[in-house]
Amino acid sequence: MGWLITLIIILILAIVVLSFVPLGLWISALAAGVHISIITLIGMRLRRVVPARIVNPLIKATKGGIDVDVNKLEAHYLAGGNVDRVVNALIAAQRAAIPLPFERAAAIDLAGRNVLEAVQMSVNPKVIETPQVSAVAKDGIEVIAKARVTVRANIDRLVGGAGEETIIARVGEGIVTTVGSAANHKEVLENPDSISQTVLDKGLDAGTAFEILSIDIADVDVGRNIGARLQMDQAEADKNIAQARAEERRAMAVAQEQEMRARVQEMRAKVVEAEAEVPRAMAQALREGKLGVMDYYHMQNILSDTQMRNAIAEENKPEKPEDER
Repeated sequence: MGWLITLIIILILAIVVLSFVPLGLWISALAAGVHISIITLIGMRLRRVVPARIVNPLIKATKGGIDVDVNKLEAHYLAGGNVDRVVNALIAAQRAAIPLPFERAAAIDLAGRNVLEAVQMSVNPKVIETPQVSAVAKDGIEVIAKARVTVRANIDRLVGGAGEETIIARVGEGIVTTVGSAANHKEVLENPDSISQTVLDKGLDAGTAFEILSIDIADVDVGRNIGARLQMDQAEADKNIAQARAEERRAMAVAQEQEMRARVQEMRAKVVEAEAEVPRAMAQALREGKLGVMDYYHMQNILSDTQMRNAIAEENKPEKPEDER
């Protein structure tokens, strides 16, 4: 009975040790020709490093003919990097004869870029298609162009280099500048390669993580007549300004006319008031003896004669032509 208990305890201890010590992973490493000690694997466990995340890429690197230190792989893992992707990138770079040391590959991976994709792009260039770029030639005609940019990853500038958005923006700016400097839109339609050549000569890949191999104009279309539209808008604006000024002058004329009418009404009121004082003054003059009866009748005859003359003149006045009316 005592021997049975001892055997059970030994089995439990063996299971615990084997669960902590990756014995199977150690055997796989030895079979692959990777010399790594049990103490190193136990140290990985203590440092909370998954041994399989280090040993399997190490086996892959050894089989691929790449000499990588296990401590560097573990340090890269602890820094938050993807060890397996870095090893795959190193193997792909070696097969493509691209110089890529482990330190640079680890730096690219920690910078947030896919180092394996960068190596693949160095071998197989990528085509970036720009959106439709609208530009206006000197004759005012809009030209809409779309370009395809063939780029290759620059391993040396992947850390700190600009991405695809910068390439697209620079190519669009180059298209706008080239079309804008053309005398008319027909030159652009006849020689679209002039756009790509001019843009390519500007060195748009400076400071980016890519190397531009070619810029091809995929499509060129004629858009709106921007010059005519601007002239129409300007004419409409001038018309509105002229109408506003005319309306202002009309309002001022109406105000002046109303003011003159008010003054005439005021003068008429004063005349009526003065005429109303005439009979009183004449009556006062008669009472005071300053005006005789014959003088009064003589004045009335003069007024009657004046009214008759005005009536005759109004009847004999020639009529105005129809157009003057």
